[in-house]
Amino acid sequence: MDKRTEIGSIGEFGLINRLAQPFHSPHPWTSLGIGDDAALLQADGLEVVSTTELLIEGVHFDLAYCPLTHLGFKVVSVALSDVAAMNAKPTQISIGLGLSNRFSVEAVEELYAGIKLACEEYKIDLVGGDTTASPNGLIISISALGLVSPTKLTKRSGAKANDVICVTGDLGGALLGLQSLEREKQVYLANPSMQPELDGKSYVVMRQLKPMARFDILHELKELGVVPTSMIDCSDGLASEIIHLCQASNTGARIFEKNIPIDDETYLSATEFNLSPLTAALNGGEDYELVFTVSQADFEKVEKLADVSAIGYMTDVINERVLIMKSDQIIDLTAPGFGQA
Repeated sequence: MDKRTEIGSIGEFGLINRLAQPFHSPHPWTSLGIGDDAALLQADGLEVVSTTELLIEGVHFDLAYCPLTHLGFKVVSVALSDVAAMNAKPTQISIGLGLSNRFSVEAVEELYAGIKLACEEYKIDLVGGDTTASPNGLIISISALGLVSPTKLTKRSGAKANDVICVTGDLGGALLGLQSLEREKQVYLANPSMQPELDGKSYVVMRQLKPMARFDILHELKELGVVPTSMIDCSDGLASEIIHLCQASNTGARIFEKNIPIDDETYLSATEFNLSPLTAALNGGEDYELVFTVSQADFEKVEKLADVSAIGYMTDVINERVLIMKSDQIIDLTAPGFGQA
């Protein structure tokens, strides 16, 4: 019998690395392939950023509580967050849909109303796509393009020891929004006459249903004349993203619990669900904030930004990826990831 390796035994990123290994780029204008937030293609002195996302009903979203208009907006934000992580300006998207026969023309128009709102918000063009039948549910594939000057381009691999690790916004809210929506779904299934109780959950629910790609922070960094030394978007949880930056940059990292930004509503919601707010921030995912590093000199400018928090620093100890607790206990950062418990 042929050997069978379970995907869960190597995880999502192990699978990506294994599939990418045999591929090479014969075209000289492919300047960066698999392994970062997006690929890079050279064109007229600029770098074209290219990325693709795939979202599947029942895996990435649940239409029981995710309105189609919100879903359309979120799909675009998710893809453009990768463009933002390369310090690039978004330009175009194309959408592929797999539709089961339960979806009407009006339902698809509702989805595209959200996509249109996102195109207007981010000032991008919808330039094409494809539709096909799906045997079950809704499948959405989105490809996004952006442009960046080679001197402004930011990859995961540029961090150096003593660079300051920063994060935009706050973390953990999307997971608590998901928990809140899932709870109300179960209440509804048990008793359809019950009205949803989401008082005090408006922030975390919107963090789940309508995330924003953080081009506003990129604009502020540009105004300050700061180019991050490395950057990644926070789609899989802070711990995972820190590990990726360390792996790509051949550095270690030390981050501090007391500096990790967590919104009050996220904290209270986590307590209500008997979840650790810290765990939500480290491993929750779907916050789509930016995690980036800057030199010590540039941090003197960055620390003035209202929506950016310094959470730690890179080290020259390559295998050191740790969290310093408020109690001064030192804990290794781990990221469960796709296919793992």
